[in-house]
Amino acid sequence: MDITWLGHSAFTLTDGDTSILIDPFLTGNPKAGIEAGDVRATTILLTHGHGDHLGDAVAIAKRTGAPVLAIVELAAELAEEGIQTVNPNLGGTAKFEWGWAKLVPAWHTSTTPGGSVATAAGLLVNFHDRIVYHLGDTALFSDLQLVGKHHPIDVALIPIGGHFTMDRIDAVDAAALIGAKTVIPCHYNTFPLIETDVQMFKSDVERETTSNVVVLDPGQSFKL
Repeated sequence: MDITWLGHSAFTLTDGDTSILIDPFLTGNPKAGIEAGDVRATTILLTHGHGDHLGDAVAIAKRTGAPVLAIVELAAELAEEGIQTVNPNLGGTAKFEWGWAKLVPAWHTSTTPGGSVATAAGLLVNFHDRIVYHLGDTALFSDLQLVGKHHPIDVALIPIGGHFTMDRIDAVDAAALIGAKTVIPCHYNTFPLIETDVQMFKSDVERETTSNVVVLDPGQSFKL
């Protein structure tokens, strides 16, 4: 499959026929690798309700008919928009034709579009037996080491920009705890407040862990 970074925390996972879209903040994203009207989606997965993650999910879901998976409170509000939703809570797993997605803990805040406080999450995704872990906007915490205990992680999508998430220093420790074969950094350089040295992150991770770091430009893909 191909993993494409669309900028910020937005990714697609695709095998050519099926496209899993995660956190599609495209409109208003100065570094977006594609316009919202051009992105494909079979299923949309959300880590939490902040605008830079929810993004264009509703518009894309209405255009494509893709169901949207989100934590139960956020899913309830999105359902009011007339779109199909899937509503697990933390620890819950939802099955799809292409595999499954599980909501796992993340240390972060979240507010739904309607103003309700909801819990942020990470996403553990099994796409045709390849395991991808999107950390959402989490801070560093020790339970990251538990996420892949029963499902060894092929690719971890780790935020490194700091200020709103962990920074690149904490992200090195996160990579060590997770133990993924491949790490792809995200949530950095979108705005001046989260600018960081991604090449230094790559160097530190590859020196201190067994993970390989793949640095993508928005719109660029990694083949798994």
